[in-house]
Amino acid sequence: MKISETLNIPTLSTGDMLRAAIAAGSGIGKQAKVAVDSGALVPDDVVVAIIRERIHENDCDDGFILDGFPRTIQQSRKLDEMLKGSDDAVDLILSLEVPDALLEKRICGRWVHKASGRSYHVDFNPPLSLQKAKGKAAKAKRMFDDITGEPLEQRSDDTKEALTARLNAYHKQTVPVLDHYMQQGIKVVAIDAARDVDDVWKSIDAVLPRK
Repeated sequence: MKISETLNIPTLSTGDMLRAAIAAGSGIGKQAKVAVDSGALVPDDVVVAIIRERIHENDCDDGFILDGFPRTIQQSRKLDEMLKGSDDAVDLILSLEVPDALLEKRICGRWVHKASGRSYHVDFNPPLSLQKAKGKAAKAKRMFDDITGEPLEQRSDDTKEALTARLNAYHKQTVPVLDHYMQQGIKVVAIDAARDVDDVWKSIDAVLPRK
């Protein structure tokens, strides 16, 4: 992530940390595995405990970025309590904002090559196989990886129905997190992420904390 490179601090993804903890077989990892194996959501206390373990590693001495967490007020409060005990605190919130209609276009047009993680988009980055179809609709029979020629697929949650549910949850549960931190006097910056990627980066770079 460009922010990590600019500030020389790690980006922490709760999903990656959960998988690492489970693979390592740590005490917290075992608790997470019970939830994952049962198909339940990993409890907030377990997620926060995994974050607590991770931020004590040396590469977090100068700070860290939490990607996509917290997503609810409850998670925010648990995170705040944990950071307070570690003499840390949230000091900047970046909210990358895109209109719902544009998100639908971006997400529902995405196709991936599962083995490599290569990502394509029917409008912004179509595979050669779709380009050769000359304007025909994106269907599985026309979607193949440029490198291997293997079939592409859409993620199960990259559908209009799934996105609608995710957006409803975002507006109801995550947007209030911004108010939670603004009320504490913490800097919250809304970034218009519907623009060209270079313009989005300029806006982000302008507000990043420098030593």
